[in-house]
Amino acid sequence: MGKKLVMVPAEELDWSAVKYEQEEIKAPHLTGFVFKLFVKILEAPLIGSLIISHLKKENKMDELLRRTVIPEAPMFKPEYPPQEPEPAVSVLDEDGKAEDRVELALKCLPHYDPASHLNGDSITYFRYWKIRDYAHAYRSGIATPSMVAEHIIPVIEEFSRKRPPTPLLISFDAEELRKQAAASTKRFEEGNPLSILDGIFMAIKDDIDCYPHPSKGGTTWMHEVRSVNEDAVCVSKLRSCGVIFVGKANMHELGMGTTGNNPNYGTTRNPHALDRYTGGSSSGPAAIVASGLCSAALGTDGGGSVRIPSSLCGVVGLKTTYARVDMEGSLCGGGTVEIIGPIASSVEDAMLVYSAMLGSSLADRISLKPSPPCLPNLSSYDSLNTLGSLRLGKYTAWFNDVDSTDISDKCEEALNLLTKNHGCEVVEIVLPELNEMRHAHVVSIGSETQQSLSPDIEDGKGVRLTYDTRTSMALFQSFTAGDYVSAQCLRRRIMYYLMEIFKKVDIIVTPTTGMTAPKIPPSAIKDGETDMQVTGYLMRFVLIANLLGLPAISVPVGYDKQGLPIGLQLLGRPWGEASILRLAHAVEELCAKSIKKPASFFDVLRS
Repeated sequence: MGKKLVMVPAEELDWSAVKYEQEEIKAPHLTGFVFKLFVKILEAPLIGSLIISHLKKENKMDELLRRTVIPEAPMFKPEYPPQEPEPAVSVLDEDGKAEDRVELALKCLPHYDPASHLNGDSITYFRYWKIRDYAHAYRSGIATPSMVAEHIIPVIEEFSRKRPPTPLLISFDAEELRKQAAASTKRFEEGNPLSILDGIFMAIKDDIDCYPHPSKGGTTWMHEVRSVNEDAVCVSKLRSCGVIFVGKANMHELGMGTTGNNPNYGTTRNPHALDRYTGGSSSGPAAIVASGLCSAALGTDGGGSVRIPSSLCGVVGLKTTYARVDMEGSLCGGGTVEIIGPIASSVEDAMLVYSAMLGSSLADRISLKPSPPCLPNLSSYDSLNTLGSLRLGKYTAWFNDVDSTDISDKCEEALNLLTKNHGCEVVEIVLPELNEMRHAHVVSIGSETQQSLSPDIEDGKGVRLTYDTRTSMALFQSFTAGDYVSAQCLRRRIMYYLMEIFKKVDIIVTPTTGMTAPKIPPSAIKDGETDMQVTGYLMRFVLIANLLGLPAISVPVGYDKQGLPIGLQLLGRPWGEASILRLAHAVEELCAKSIKKPASFFDVLRS
């Protein structure tokens, strides 16, 4: 028997003695018949628990969770000290109309002339059409929502007909789409569009309710036990602004994976390289935006599931502060690490969508006391001054722990551009106990997922899950109540570290992922795969925002030598969405000319 370990209280930690420890994940990479056999053995009563115990011992999980004294009290949900107001912002009324918030968000954007861009007068490089481009096209009669819908429908149907299937959407109804587009077209003809978002096409991840589509969560059975009778709260707000919903986007089953692999319906492909994963779990939302079919999409993010695919597909992904957006009407609304966030082709489009959908639930307002939601006023001179005063925290050892130096080099170039053009200061920081943070996250999300799915698994639905989901569930079922409480003690401990760091810096910068889009093994298409090394690289930088509920955004900064997108992650203070959006917009402008058109791209506005 090993002796127990004792952590010093977080307040007494010697920061100068902190050493970066590279993550080492010990688990096999399996596909095909061997993978299926492994899962069968894993689910066997005696030998399965022995294998799980061995893997947990190899990865030092029990040592941390069961043999270590953690002096901090548990923190079962993110808790934050009061935050200073953000400078140069516009405050949004979360109790007001979504359309009014969108109108205010529009006023926060810098000057832009969509007419010249639509005519091609000022574009010498590739860029996506903005929401403002669509709005101008509709108002000037260049296009109508119905025309755009007819450009989208055959593409969606073609992806679903491929063999093997590579669907962008799991649930799609062409006539329902035409009906929404016709209603929007009529509003424009009558001169009464509901907002700048009227006629804008969006996809909704399959774990967020969007009536009349079912919410399957990427499974084959969830719609059998849970009906959808109305929109999720955030979807309802977008609908009131005139958004047109194309359908329910593909995803990694139940959000329990980082690649986007889904044997149930087919695996969505990366628009930049069709032999590679999109990243997950919001695979369909990121791919449909990157391919140009939708201006934006909604995803959920419990462990990087908005930011990972956004980075791998070369688009923008916003993870809001925990509870900033009401989770009612989603499959993951009962957890403490998940949020619903927008994926968009530009930072300004993410701002517009975010402004419409935001608003905490009453329960969260009472318990968490969120600061008022704000947006950066990008059209004001004060915004430039605010940019120049930002202190950016960089933990170099962590920042450089990537699969290829292409990633760290591109992200470093973006930081150098910020320093040169805006005067941002890069401050070296250290971040203690990152491996402990990862363990705390997997136990938190795993225990909460297991609790929510347990009734259906006991009812026989477990055998209908994919093999990689069943592998995850075997691990999650091994967690005890004590493990979960230990993870929450670690949450409080790591929260203390971050709040100390944010006394010295405004935003923490990292690559979004530790690798670019991985190849899809042919043997993984039919039955999936388990590859924890890839998972470790993809989740390396994103988990801390989920465990602590902090806002974060991924913004494209370039490509590796294979032409695959690279994202820079900006991690903000609690409720500090405006600050990370301001910096993301600056990064986007500085890197704009390096953006490349994806190999699979569709110009649905001018087709």
